[in-house]
Amino acid sequence: MKNYTGGQEEMDKYSLRGKVFNKIREDILAGNYQEKDELKEAAISKALGVSRTPVREALRQLELEGLVTIVPNKGAYVNGITAQDIYDIYVIRSYLEGLCAKWACEHITKEQIDELEEIIYLSEFHIQKEHWEQIFELDNRFHLYLYKACGSKILEHILSDYHHYVERVRKNTLSSQERARTASMEHKAILNAVINKDEEKAEKLANEHIFQSLANIKHQGLDKLMEKHEDKK
Repeated sequence: MKNYTGGQEEMDKYSLRGKVFNKIREDILAGNYQEKDELKEAAISKALGVSRTPVREALRQLELEGLVTIVPNKGAYVNGITAQDIYDIYVIRSYLEGLCAKWACEHITKEQIDELEEIIYLSEFHIQKEHWEQIFELDNRFHLYLYKACGSKILEHILSDYHHYVERVRKNTLSSQERARTASMEHKAILNAVINKDEEKAEKLANEHIFQSLANIKHQGLDKLMEKHEDKK
Protein backbone atom coordinates (compact mmCIF):
# COMPACT_ATOMS: atom_id res chain seq x y z
CA MET A 1 0.00 0.00 0.00
CA LYS A 2 1.28 3.46 -0.89
CA ASN A 3 2.29 6.01 1.70
CA TYR A 4 0.26 9.22 1.60
CA THR A 5 1.39 12.49 3.14
CA GLY A 6 0.10 16.03 3.49
CA GLY A 7 -2.53 17.17 1.01
CA GLN A 8 -2.53 13.84 -0.82
CA GLU A 9 -3.47 11.99 2.36
CA GLU A 10 -6.26 14.50 3.02
CA MET A 11 -7.56 14.06 -0.53
CA ASP A 12 -7.53 10.24 -0.31
CA LYS A 13 -8.43 9.78 3.34
CA TYR A 14 -11.80 8.19 2.70
CA SER A 15 -10.59 5.60 0.19
CA LEU A 16 -7.48 5.03 2.31
CA ARG A 17 -9.57 4.51 5.43
CA GLY A 18 -11.67 2.05 3.43
CA LYS A 19 -8.60 0.04 2.47
CA VAL A 20 -7.34 -0.03 6.05
CA PHE A 21 -10.81 -0.91 7.35
CA ASN A 22 -11.19 -3.79 4.89
CA LYS A 23 -7.74 -5.17 5.70
CA ILE A 24 -8.30 -5.18 9.46
CA ARG A 25 -11.80 -6.60 9.07
CA GLU A 26 -10.50 -9.36 6.78
CA ASP A 27 -7.89 -10.29 9.39
CA ILE A 28 -10.49 -10.40 12.17
CA LEU A 29 -12.98 -12.48 10.17
CA ALA A 30 -10.22 -14.83 8.99
CA GLY A 31 -9.32 -15.50 12.62
CA ASN A 32 -5.87 -13.93 12.37
CA TYR A 33 -6.56 -12.22 15.68
CA GLN A 34 -7.68 -13.92 18.88
CA GLU A 35 -10.64 -12.57 20.82
CA LYS A 36 -9.51 -9.72 23.15
CA ASP A 37 -6.26 -9.19 21.20
CA GLU A 38 -5.23 -5.54 21.22
CA LEU A 39 -5.16 -3.77 17.86
CA LYS A 40 -2.24 -1.38 18.22
CA GLU A 41 -2.49 1.68 16.00
CA ALA A 42 1.26 2.14 15.69
CA ALA A 43 1.93 -1.46 14.68
CA ILE A 44 -0.93 -1.54 12.14
CA SER A 45 0.01 1.80 10.59
CA LYS A 46 3.62 0.63 10.19
CA ALA A 47 2.59 -2.72 8.68
CA LEU A 48 0.23 -1.05 6.17
CA GLY A 49 2.49 1.89 5.40
CA VAL A 50 -0.04 4.54 6.40
CA SER A 51 -0.35 7.18 9.11
CA ARG A 52 -2.22 6.41 12.33
CA THR A 53 -5.20 8.59 11.33
CA PRO A 54 -6.84 6.17 8.84
CA VAL A 55 -6.12 3.30 11.26
CA ARG A 56 -7.88 5.15 14.07
CA GLU A 57 -10.84 5.93 11.80
CA ALA A 58 -11.04 2.31 10.65
CA LEU A 59 -11.05 1.05 14.24
CA ARG A 60 -13.93 3.38 15.07
CA GLN A 61 -15.88 2.03 12.10
CA LEU A 62 -15.12 -1.55 13.16
CA GLU A 63 -16.45 -0.70 16.62
CA LEU A 64 -19.75 0.33 15.02
CA GLU A 65 -19.88 -3.11 13.38
CA GLY A 66 -19.32 -4.79 16.73
CA LEU A 67 -16.02 -6.39 15.72
CA VAL A 68 -13.91 -4.16 17.95
CA THR A 69 -14.28 -2.56 21.38
CA ILE A 70 -12.43 0.69 22.03
CA VAL A 71 -11.60 1.32 25.70
CA PRO A 72 -10.79 5.01 26.35
CA ASN A 73 -7.15 5.62 27.35
CA LYS A 74 -6.35 1.92 26.87
CA GLY A 75 -6.81 0.78 23.29
CA ALA A 76 -8.87 -1.21 20.78
CA TYR A 77 -9.61 -4.88 21.37
CA VAL A 78 -10.97 -7.63 19.10
CA ASN A 79 -14.46 -8.98 19.71
CA GLY A 80 -14.47 -11.28 16.71
CA ILE A 81 -17.35 -13.53 15.65
CA THR A 82 -18.72 -15.99 18.19
CA ALA A 83 -20.81 -19.12 17.65
CA GLN A 84 -23.87 -17.18 18.85
CA ASP A 85 -23.12 -14.41 16.34
CA ILE A 86 -22.99 -16.96 13.54
CA TYR A 87 -26.32 -18.47 14.58
CA ASP A 88 -27.92 -15.01 14.73
CA ILE A 89 -26.52 -14.04 11.34
CA TYR A 90 -27.95 -17.16 9.69
CA VAL A 91 -31.41 -16.59 11.16
CA ILE A 92 -31.40 -12.94 10.02
CA ARG A 93 -30.02 -13.94 6.61
CA SER A 94 -32.79 -16.50 6.12
CA TYR A 95 -35.43 -13.75 6.07
CA LEU A 96 -33.37 -11.24 4.12
CA GLU A 97 -32.36 -13.82 1.49
CA GLY A 98 -36.04 -14.62 1.04
CA LEU A 99 -36.78 -10.94 0.49
CA CYS A 100 -33.85 -10.72 -1.91
CA ALA A 101 -35.14 -13.62 -4.04
CA LYS A 102 -38.65 -12.13 -4.01
CA TRP A 103 -37.41 -8.76 -5.26
CA ALA A 104 -35.15 -10.43 -7.83
CA CYS A 105 -38.28 -11.82 -9.52
CA GLU A 106 -39.05 -8.26 -10.60
CA HIS A 107 -35.58 -6.83 -11.18
CA ILE A 108 -33.34 -9.63 -12.49
CA THR A 109 -31.92 -9.12 -16.00
CA LYS A 110 -31.33 -11.63 -18.78
CA GLU A 111 -27.57 -11.21 -18.31
CA GLN A 112 -27.86 -11.96 -14.60
CA ILE A 113 -29.95 -15.06 -15.31
CA ASP A 114 -27.34 -16.28 -17.78
CA GLU A 115 -24.57 -15.72 -15.24
CA LEU A 116 -26.43 -17.54 -12.47
CA GLU A 117 -27.24 -20.47 -14.76
CA GLU A 118 -23.56 -20.74 -15.69
CA ILE A 119 -22.57 -20.68 -12.01
CA ILE A 120 -24.93 -23.59 -11.30
CA TYR A 121 -23.61 -25.53 -14.30
CA LEU A 122 -20.00 -25.03 -13.20
CA SER A 123 -20.90 -25.92 -9.61
CA GLU A 124 -22.33 -29.27 -10.71
CA PHE A 125 -19.16 -30.01 -12.67
CA HIS A 126 -16.79 -29.16 -9.80
CA ILE A 127 -18.92 -31.06 -7.26
CA GLN A 128 -18.44 -34.21 -9.31
CA LYS A 129 -14.68 -33.57 -9.32
CA GLU A 130 -14.64 -32.59 -5.62
CA HIS A 131 -12.85 -29.34 -6.38
CA TRP A 132 -13.63 -27.71 -3.04
CA GLU A 133 -12.04 -24.31 -3.62
CA GLN A 134 -13.97 -23.85 -6.87
CA ILE A 135 -17.19 -25.07 -5.23
CA PHE A 136 -16.83 -22.53 -2.45
CA GLU A 137 -16.01 -19.69 -4.85
CA LEU A 138 -19.02 -20.53 -7.04
CA ASP A 139 -21.29 -20.66 -3.99
CA ASN A 140 -20.07 -17.16 -3.13
CA ARG A 141 -20.69 -15.95 -6.66
CA PHE A 142 -24.23 -17.33 -6.78
CA HIS A 143 -25.28 -15.46 -3.67
CA LEU A 144 -23.50 -12.22 -4.58
CA TYR A 145 -25.05 -12.18 -8.08
CA LEU A 146 -28.49 -12.86 -6.62
CA TYR A 147 -28.00 -9.99 -4.15
CA LYS A 148 -27.20 -7.68 -7.05
CA ALA A 149 -30.28 -8.92 -8.94
CA CYS A 150 -32.66 -7.84 -6.15
CA GLY A 151 -32.49 -4.23 -7.32
CA SER A 152 -31.75 -2.76 -3.87
CA LYS A 153 -28.24 -1.55 -3.12
CA ILE A 154 -29.14 -1.38 0.59
CA LEU A 155 -30.24 -5.02 0.78
CA GLU A 156 -27.29 -6.07 -1.40
CA HIS A 157 -24.86 -4.34 0.98
CA ILE A 158 -26.38 -5.84 4.14
CA LEU A 159 -26.49 -9.37 2.74
CA SER A 160 -22.97 -9.14 1.31
CA ASP A 161 -21.63 -8.16 4.74
CA TYR A 162 -23.48 -10.99 6.52
CA HIS A 163 -22.35 -13.44 3.84
CA HIS A 164 -18.76 -12.39 4.37
CA TYR A 165 -18.96 -12.54 8.17
CA VAL A 166 -19.65 -16.29 8.14
CA GLU A 167 -17.25 -17.15 5.32
CA ARG A 168 -14.93 -19.39 7.28
CA VAL A 169 -17.83 -21.46 8.64
CA ARG A 170 -19.48 -21.76 5.21
CA LYS A 171 -16.22 -23.06 3.79
CA ASN A 172 -16.23 -25.92 6.30
CA THR A 173 -19.87 -26.81 5.68
CA LEU A 174 -19.39 -27.02 1.89
CA SER A 175 -16.49 -29.46 2.23
CA SER A 176 -18.75 -32.50 1.84
CA GLN A 177 -20.04 -33.60 -1.54
CA GLU A 178 -23.50 -34.34 -0.15
CA ARG A 179 -24.07 -30.83 1.23
CA ALA A 180 -22.43 -29.17 -1.77
CA ARG A 181 -24.72 -31.09 -4.15
CA THR A 182 -27.81 -30.32 -2.09
CA ALA A 183 -26.91 -26.62 -1.90
CA SER A 184 -26.47 -26.51 -5.69
CA MET A 185 -29.90 -28.12 -6.19
CA GLU A 186 -31.40 -25.54 -3.84
CA HIS A 187 -29.73 -22.75 -5.83
CA LYS A 188 -31.23 -24.13 -9.04
CA ALA A 189 -34.71 -24.27 -7.52
CA ILE A 190 -34.43 -20.67 -6.28
CA LEU A 191 -33.28 -19.45 -9.69
CA ASN A 192 -36.10 -21.29 -11.49
CA ALA A 193 -38.64 -19.64 -9.21
CA VAL A 194 -37.07 -16.23 -9.88
CA ILE A 195 -37.07 -16.83 -13.64
CA ASN A 196 -40.76 -17.81 -13.45
CA LYS A 197 -41.41 -14.66 -11.38
CA ASP A 198 -43.00 -16.75 -8.64
CA GLU A 199 -42.30 -14.37 -5.77
CA GLU A 200 -43.86 -16.48 -3.03
CA LYS A 201 -41.98 -19.62 -4.06
CA ALA A 202 -38.67 -17.81 -4.57
CA GLU A 203 -38.92 -16.23 -1.12
CA LYS A 204 -39.83 -19.54 0.53
CA LEU A 205 -37.04 -21.49 -1.19
CA ALA A 206 -34.37 -18.88 -0.39
CA ASN A 207 -35.50 -18.75 3.21
CA GLU A 208 -35.40 -22.56 3.49
CA HIS A 209 -31.98 -22.71 1.80
CA ILE A 210 -30.38 -20.64 4.56
CA PHE A 211 -32.18 -22.58 7.27
CA GLN A 212 -30.90 -25.82 5.71
CA SER A 213 -27.39 -24.40 5.83
CA LEU A 214 -27.89 -23.47 9.46
CA ALA A 215 -29.21 -26.94 10.25
CA ASN A 216 -26.10 -28.41 8.65
CA ILE A 217 -23.87 -26.12 10.71
CA LYS A 218 -25.70 -27.00 13.92
CA HIS A 219 -25.36 -30.69 13.07
CA GLN A 220 -21.60 -30.27 12.75
CA GLY A 221 -21.53 -28.17 15.92
CA LEU A 222 -20.99 -24.42 15.81
CA ASP A 223 -18.43 -24.49 18.60
CA LYS A 224 -16.55 -27.37 16.99
CA LEU A 225 -16.38 -25.50 13.69
CA MET A 226 -14.94 -22.46 15.45
CA GLU A 227 -12.39 -24.67 17.23
CA LYS A 228 -11.54 -26.38 13.94
CA HIS A 229 -10.70 -23.02 12.46
CA GLU A 230 -8.56 -22.06 15.45
CA ASP A 231 -6.59 -25.30 15.14
CA LYS A 232 -5.63 -24.42 11.56
CA LYS A 233 -4.02 -21.13 12.54
